[in-house]
Amino acid sequence: MKTADAPSATPQTDGLVPLPEPRGPLSELLVGVLGAGPAGSRLADWEGLVDGADPFGEDLQLTLYLCYELHYRGLAGVDPEWEWDPGLLAMRSAAERKFLAGVRSSVSGGDDVQNALAALLTEPEGAAGLSGRLLDDRSWWQMQEFLTHRSVYHLKEADPQLWVIPRLGGRAKSGLVAVEFDEFGAGHETRVHARLYADLLTGAGLDAGYLRYLEHASAPALAIVNTMSLFGLHRSLRGAMVGHYAAVEITSSPACARLARALEELEAPEECVHFYREHVSADAVHEQLMRRDVVDGLLDEEPHLAGDVVLGLQAAELMEDRFAAHLTRAWDEGASSLRRPLAD
Repeated sequence: MKTADAPSATPQTDGLVPLPEPRGPLSELLVGVLGAGPAGSRLADWEGLVDGADPFGEDLQLTLYLCYELHYRGLAGVDPEWEWDPGLLAMRSAAERKFLAGVRSSVSGGDDVQNALAALLTEPEGAAGLSGRLLDDRSWWQMQEFLTHRSVYHLKEADPQLWVIPRLGGRAKSGLVAVEFDEFGAGHETRVHARLYADLLTGAGLDAGYLRYLEHASAPALAIVNTMSLFGLHRSLRGAMVGHYAAVEITSSPACARLARALEELEAPEECVHFYREHVSADAVHEQLMRRDVVDGLLDEEPHLAGDVVLGLQAAELMEDRFAAHLTRAWDEGASSLRRPLAD
């Protein structure tokens, strides 16, 4: 395996990523207003742009990602007061409704939580997904692209799920806090999973700066994170957040085991392999906590949320399937799956 110098990426100011290039008329409107002045600046004429946007497309997904980022670390040169600007929240709310409607129309729904969980617990033979592809192909450039896409989540890993903690009680809350405590390194900075991913990026010859590859990541990669942010920020979707988090933990260990093996086959540095090896063992424990304590605990207290839990389980699978399809389609054509190739 060859590790090159970190390729060029979006420069940062004070650790924050600057506003990216728009990907359509809606994100162009948002970027223009956020970059032009303080909160309270006029944000108008967005209704038709939201109505006409593809719920899974580049324009709407970048718009949502930028709106949500104001609740995370913020954006360079953007007034922090935009986070709670009424006009911006109105536009975001409309974009969220568009996205959520697209998600709901793309999954089967229902309220049978145990059946939905069982579908995730059994991995069909030959259904190894992207991790299997990366293990079989042993292609370093494809691995780098995969790691680049994933950086828009893993550098804020477990942050979206924190929002649901005050919305839960009893066994569900204590179980989720136990999972999050582990995700954040159990009190050790060097073991925080987001830190481990930054180490992985460095080992892979990539830039470990927070959101340095936002310009490179495709809509399906952004949509994975936007789904978490959407569910986490809305108390009314707390059941969906629990279901989504359960799905992530249930499906993680087998995929991470394959990715660790793929990186070993590529003779990647130890810090690359370590990230996925850590998740093989950690997420096996998290799976049990999420099913036994968090999901069951939530439904014991609020059984009417069963349909939302199923929505979260299915939404997680939908987003991962769309992401895998995007990368596979590009790679089958010998093309880059990134919006900007890493050489740019």
